[in-house]
Formats: sequence, structure tokens, C-alpha cells
Amino acid sequence: MKVNQIKDLVSKMTLDEKIGQVIQLATPFFKGASDEGQITGPMKEMHIPDNMLQHIGSVLGASGAKETRSIQERYLQDSRLRIPLLIMSDIIHGYKTIFPVPLAIGSSWDLELAEKSATIAAKEAAVSGVHVTFAPMVDLVRDPRWGRVMESTGEDSYLNSAFAKAQVRGFQGSDLKHDHESVASCVKHFAGYGAAEGGRDYNTVNMSERELRESYLPAFKAALEAGSKLVMTAFNTVDGIPASANKSLMRDLLREEWNFDGVVISDWGAVKELIPHGVAADEKEAAMKAITAGVDIEMMTGCYANHLQQLIETNEMDVELLNEAVIRILELKDELGLFDDPYRGADEKREAEVVMCSAHRKAARDIAAKSCVLLKNEQDVLPLATTQKMALIGPFANSNDILGPWSWLGDKNEAIPLDVGMRNQLPASQLYVANGCGVNNHCEQDLSKAIELAKQSDVVVLALGESSEMSGEAGSRTNIQLPQAQLHLVAAVAKLGKPTVAVLFNGRPLDLHGVVDQVDAVLEAWYPGTEGGTAIADILFGNVNPSGKLTMSFPYNVGQIPVYYNSYNTGRPQGTINAQERYVSQYLDCPNEALFPFGYGLSYTHFKYSDLELSSDLMTPDKPITVKVKVTNAGDVAGEEVIQLYIRDLVGEVVRPLKELKGFQKISLQPGEERVVMFTLTEEQLRYHHADLSYHSDEGRFDLCVGANSQDVMALSFNLHKTKGE
Repeated sequence: MKVNQIKDLVSKMTLDEKIGQVIQLATPFFKGASDEGQITGPMKEMHIPDNMLQHIGSVLGASGAKETRSIQERYLQDSRLRIPLLIMSDIIHGYKTIFPVPLAIGSSWDLELAEKSATIAAKEAAVSGVHVTFAPMVDLVRDPRWGRVMESTGEDSYLNSAFAKAQVRGFQGSDLKHDHESVASCVKHFAGYGAAEGGRDYNTVNMSERELRESYLPAFKAALEAGSKLVMTAFNTVDGIPASANKSLMRDLLREEWNFDGVVISDWGAVKELIPHGVAADEKEAAMKAITAGVDIEMMTGCYANHLQQLIETNEMDVELLNEAVIRILELKDELGLFDDPYRGADEKREAEVVMCSAHRKAARDIAAKSCVLLKNEQDVLPLATTQKMALIGPFANSNDILGPWSWLGDKNEAIPLDVGMRNQLPASQLYVANGCGVNNHCEQDLSKAIELAKQSDVVVLALGESSEMSGEAGSRTNIQLPQAQLHLVAAVAKLGKPTVAVLFNGRPLDLHGVVDQVDAVLEAWYPGTEGGTAIADILFGNVNPSGKLTMSFPYNVGQIPVYYNSYNTGRPQGTINAQERYVSQYLDCPNEALFPFGYGLSYTHFKYSDLELSSDLMTPDKPITVKVKVTNAGDVAGEEVIQLYIRDLVGEVVRPLKELKGFQKISLQPGEERVVMFTLTEEQLRYHHADLSYHSDEGRFDLCVGANSQDVMALSFNLHKTKGE
């Protein structure tokens, strides 16, 4: 449809029909849903008028070709103008084939795999009748106490931006209108949600606009540049105003400055939450503030449904605010091809062939293996030999709770636990399995059995971690150590003196004291998804060489938080020449640096970096610098390495980070093979937001670092010179 056709359609709509388009309700409200009419608790309290239900523009949480087709068919029967429903769902890291959580996918540093996982998720969702996914979540995260760090790709805005683009490309493909195996992407949460005070979910966010633009907005802009069709508002405040009522954020920045013309949707209940936030006295004022700020669709509260009509009829609100929101929604429906085919890709027969097919499971296995990060491997305990007798001990030894939060339709019964993955590669007689304890509870009898099996073994594998409820949304924790029952198990096993490997299942960086100091090897497996057990076994037995690198720093303890690699220096930095022993910026009981820094991850081989060269020690706006470094596989097995490029602006108008990631390449090398890796660094990459929010670079000296992680680097320097007037 052309713009004038959509405007003509809007002109034919009644006020009720228009208001319906800007409301999103969950599936129980709709005829034809499998849980039709099961409206209880808060949903019943919304008081949506019966005459409004036939006009609602979008549905949340419907799934499966049969249900989505039924809902759409019944809806269109009651639609005077036959305007189709939008069907939206949370497809975060897989539809039914569940991939590792996004923080794990980030640790792969593999943009092609990230895009592939989104493509597969979109394909399964689309054939099941879903039109829009509430993903990617691109919030920058620095506080592992916040449970939702598992939905992000980490603490770096450059890397998050790259993954945001990859995921949007994967979800949306190249032609949403005609490619019915794609879904529209909704980037979230706009903005600053990852900086909730104290890591407590839904909490206050307070930062300067410069910091917001410098660190927290780039990934959103990248997602929109990649074509994301929707933006979801955040629960938190931005400069004292909740995001869902923040006109300067949504109208001035998103619409005017960034020229975003897509749909803005609130998060669940966020419009009504303007009341407890303290910026709206009642639902009527909440509705007025949200639609004025630019929220096109209200999700799962009744402010728009119950008050927009009155606001318009009393001339408190211009109907054009409503019209422009409706136009954007109808444009999205047209972009998805719903006016031509309201059922789009929903196909029960195709659904049975596509969802959880062998090709998708294989991709999940490959991505899970690439996402694992080897944090420790003393005495080369890993990889394990299939001739060894092994005790697999811990609450995750045979647990299928490995999908992680936001694996909405993932079936735990379809997930491969670690014991099954190991048995597929090891004679059954050589693997002893016991829990030893629960995730949170200790049982002396279970522990005794586990210790006896460990004594009979050559090596012990401890499967430890967080249950999925301990992470994700509303999964904030002040203590990010493993539960005491598991630490007790680790200590008991360590007393045996056996070679011991810890495999971790979790959704956040943990305080690993009581683990890393007690075992010989640590493999961070995150929540690895449907094929998790198989993928981890591939690594444990050396079929796959681990290549993951952390995208979020692991603290020594919770008291360090937030700890992140790209922090600022202070006027009294620790470790400088002639620094005082006490009166510097430091902890008395802990290092300043992370236990495991951003970019860190070991391999079964060793990579040697040498011959770092710059094409010039002088950069100008029209003369980039070429960076070369030689990387050699100095070990005995083939492996992949992520080469990371960082810079530091030594003197800026405002303080600049100690390091900033500006490039990375993932390469594969055979034993003894060497390769010269090249980067191009431009003046544009040195720009930042100044005190007046202008975006440009400063002349002067820069450090350039290349290495295997943010701490272990080789360094050279160059100067930036700009001609007069630039």
C-alpha cells in the first residue's frame, strides 16, 4: 500500500477502531486462542471495554500456526475494514530450537553465527505465525547483579552495536514483505535500562546525556541503521523522566534527530507504571503523557483503551497524535505483507518440518560450542581422554534446566543434559554420575555418594551453576557467588586431590571464589540451549577447541561492581611512576582489575603475537592508519583466535576511557601456521561526544593496542593531526 492509501484507510476508521490499533493485549483476550477467556488477576483489572476488543491491533504471546491462524481468522470476521492483527512474541535466543543466551552468543565474537541464530529463530517463529519479535536487547551492561545481563551481548558499545546489526539482519532478512520466513525486529529497551542502580531490576537510572550518548545509545542507533522496525521503551527513568513518558528521548532524539519513522511500543505495563513512578496522577494522565511522548502501542494496561477517547473528545489531546501512531502501525502491517496475506507464513505442515529440525539443532550445537569460554586450564587437564574414568558430579550433571531465561517455547525435555552429551562420546562404564547437592540445598547422603564415585575416578567434572529462575528478568542478586551448597561440594571434592574440571551453567558473570581457586580447569558454558550437553562434551573431549572470549568482565567479588575494562582513569591512578602507596584509587582488600577481563578466553593451543606495525605514526582525516600484527599458532592443535584492537585517547576535552575496542577479527590457524592480520583505523573511529555533545575527534597522541584480550596487549602510539578548521 502507498502512503496515501494508508492515510485514506485511517480516514475511514472510527475513533474506537483507531484507539484499538494502539493497544496490545495478551492471547487470552482473543477469540480462537487456546487459552481464550482465561483472563485473571491484573488482566481482569484492566477493564477493557467489550466493544474495544474487536478493534485491538496487536496480540502478545500467540504461538503455533494453528492458534495464530485461528486468532487472525476470528478477528478478521469481526473487523469492519479487515485490518489484520499484528502477532508479537518474545523470541530472544530461539523459538523452539533454543540457542545460548545472548551474553553467551556475544562471547563467540562471531557475527555470522549470531546472524544465523536469529535467522533460524525467525524462520521457526514465522512459520508458526509470529510477525514481530521483541529482540534484540541491546542494553549495555556493567553490573552482573542485574539478572537481565544474560539478554545483552556485554559491556562494550562497539561490540554490542556489531551484534545488534547482525541480529536485526538475521531476524528481518532482506525483504519482510515477501520473505515470510522472517520477522520484524523490535530493539529494546530504549534507553539506559542496563544501568539500573545497584543492579536491581526496574530501578532508577541516573546518568549524564553525554554518557547516555557515548555508551548506552550506540547499539540502538546501529540496530535502527540495520533496519529494525520497532523500538520498545524501557521501564526506567531517563534524566528523571520514565522512558515511556520521555518526549525528549522519543520525539526529539529518536524521531527528529535519528529520523526513526517506525513503531514505538511500551514494555509490559510501562504506561500505567507512570503512576507509581510519580509523573502521572492517574491512568488518564499516564495515557496523555505516553502518547504525547511518542508511544504508539501500549502493552497490557488499559490507559489508552479507557481514556484516549475522552482526551480527544474534550480537546485535551489532538487527534492527530493518534492518527500518526495508527499510520505507523498500519505501515508496519503493510511492510510485513499482512494486507496481502493476513496469515503470512503460518503453515502447520511447514511448521512440523521446520521447527526443531536436525539442521537447526546442529546449528544450536555449533553455536553453543563457540560460545563457551575456557577460563582456566592448569596442567592441561582439558581436553579429557576417553580412556579416563570420570565422575560427573553436581546439580547440573543430569539437569535439563540449561535453556536459560527467555526460552519461552523451549522444551526442557528436548534439551541435552551434560551426562547424555558425555555418554555419547564415552563408554558408559567409564562415567559415574551423581548430583552431590541441589542447586541451593545440601544433602549429606548425596554428597557421600558423590565423593565415593569421585574416589573411583581418574578425573572429576563438576557441573555447577544457577537455576534459570536465579537469572533473567527480576533475577537481581546481591550475592553472585554460587550457592553455598555447591561451594561445599566443590571444597569436598577438592580435598581428594583429583584432577577437577568445573563446568558453569549461568546467565551472568559470577564471583568464582570457592571454585576457581579449588579446581584445575573452569569452562564457562552459560545457559547453552537445546544442544548444550552435546556441545560441552565436544569441548571437554577436544572435538572442538574452545574459542569464546568474555564480553563482560568477571569481578573478584561483588564489592568491585561495576567493574569493566573501558573505565576512566583518576587523578590518582594506581601503579603509576612515583605513585604513593596508600593515597591512590584502589581497594585495600582486592585488585582494581577484574578477575577475568573483557576479551579473555583460553584455548587448547597457544597463540603468539609479534611484529606489531603501523603504516604511519601520523593520522589525518583523509589518511587512515593500517595496523598489522603477526599471529602464530604456537601449539599442537588447530584453533580459533579473536584478535582485538583497542585505542586510548591520551588527552581529550573530557576524560577518555583507558581502552576502547575499535576492531576485532576471528581467525583459524593450524598448528605452526602464522598469519598477518590487518586493521584499518580511521579518524572517524576516534570521535566522541564532547562536553557540548558535539561529536568529533581531538588532535593529539593515541595509544594503540592489539592482543588476545583487553589486558594482554602489545602497544604502539600515533598522533592525529587535523587541518585548520576541521
